[in-house]
Amino acid sequence: MLTPPFIAPQRFDDPDAALAQVSTIYAQSVAFLRDALARFLAGEDFGARVRAFYPFVRVRTESVARADSRLAYGFVAGPGTYETTLTRPGLFTDYDREQFRLLIDSHRVSIEVGTSRQPIAVHFALDDDEHLEGSLDPARRARMRDLFDLPDLGVMDDGIANGTYERAPGEPRPLALFTAPRVDYSLHRLRHYTGTRPEHFQNFVLFTNYPFYVDEFVRLGRALMADGDPARHAYSAFVEPGNVITPRAGLPPIPADEQGAPPARMPQMPAYHLVREDRAGITLVNIGVGPANAKTITDHIAVLRPHAWIMIGHCAGLRSTQNLGDYVLAHGYVREDHVLDEDLPSWVPIPPLAEVQVALEAAVAEITQLKGYELKRVMRTGTVASTDNRNWELLPQRTPIRRFSQSRAIALDMESATIAANGFRFRVPYGTLLCVSDKPLHGEIKLPGMADRFYRERVDQHLRIGLRAIDLLRAQRPEQLHSRKLRSFAEVAFQ
Repeated sequence: MLTPPFIAPQRFDDPDAALAQVSTIYAQSVAFLRDALARFLAGEDFGARVRAFYPFVRVRTESVARADSRLAYGFVAGPGTYETTLTRPGLFTDYDREQFRLLIDSHRVSIEVGTSRQPIAVHFALDDDEHLEGSLDPARRARMRDLFDLPDLGVMDDGIANGTYERAPGEPRPLALFTAPRVDYSLHRLRHYTGTRPEHFQNFVLFTNYPFYVDEFVRLGRALMADGDPARHAYSAFVEPGNVITPRAGLPPIPADEQGAPPARMPQMPAYHLVREDRAGITLVNIGVGPANAKTITDHIAVLRPHAWIMIGHCAGLRSTQNLGDYVLAHGYVREDHVLDEDLPSWVPIPPLAEVQVALEAAVAEITQLKGYELKRVMRTGTVASTDNRNWELLPQRTPIRRFSQSRAIALDMESATIAANGFRFRVPYGTLLCVSDKPLHGEIKLPGMADRFYRERVDQHLRIGLRAIDLLRAQRPEQLHSRKLRSFAEVAFQ
């Protein structure tokens, strides 16, 4: 077997030194694979398999956690050995440093960094815009399997996050929700689905299910970039699908080799990014219609460990007292979306998170200029039902009406429960603020002319509420946002 030089585990008390070692091991492994692949593409064959490995980080402790009991992360559950593989240290620099620091501070122990036994799939060593298959004939592609490691789904499942992972005797306990191969897989899928690189994603994410929100976000993003005064906002760039980057006026232009181009066809779930240097900007993703899309994109964004994600979209109002344009702040969910049934049983409650709820309600009050009892004129807090049946209205009427009444649901959509449930599952703070766009149970159905007018009138205000809520969340420390409600009995240390 052909491998790069083995780097034995070393102990570190300094997070930056540990991070530097992770970067050294990863860079050596990726460079080795890329060099071997280039030679293979040039026609060279090898007499042995080519393999390089991810770096790992390990912590050993013989005492119970001495962590601040207010924290939701940064410590292990009890005595033992804990380990995880790491990837893309350049992308996760700040995140990895913070996790290392918390482990060292919480347990007063060193952390170990070394070369793991987990191979890096050759596809995961490629640059963003590199592709293999088109340049290889079938025989050469088949030979590639004999020489290089390809992505292995067997090491990418979500057993740790789902609470179903069972370690083998003597195997270290998990230190993070995601292994390096699982992270790499999602980073590649994000490029495919959103048309933008993972590097552009920010720590606060808005999901929407209508292009009207995208239009308004693009208008806002471009206007902010034309405003070159850093005293008025901290955003440094606006990124659109195809990695088209517009820097803030007054900043240097983007080098040609870093600037993308508008795609010939829009990706399935396009993403747009208001970028800040501290990654505390805002990413907006148009997930389209349906819980399958909502699960798909949150499965992959979760590996970036955002501080919060929020759904802003439209819903059917279920109460006669609601008006078109009213807001619904979800504090519970009826989960009839079914896409998470195998990962998170429907009997698991999805609790509201106080920090997100307070920020959303405060944002509605500020933008609408309504307070206290008057705020109830335009917003209701209650249960949202999410369904995988877009034509639920065509069911025998007493069937859905009875369920909605029994659950006390006040609104229905197709995505909110999925986004909230995946936030719960992946320990990402979540929230939902919807806008009533129709009331099918009360004769007000969504017709094209009415809907278009409604969207134009309401989208600007709704988006501004979402952006203001993120401003309020950003003002809090990350450890305040990452709720202890999301911890399991034996939680991993990395948030």
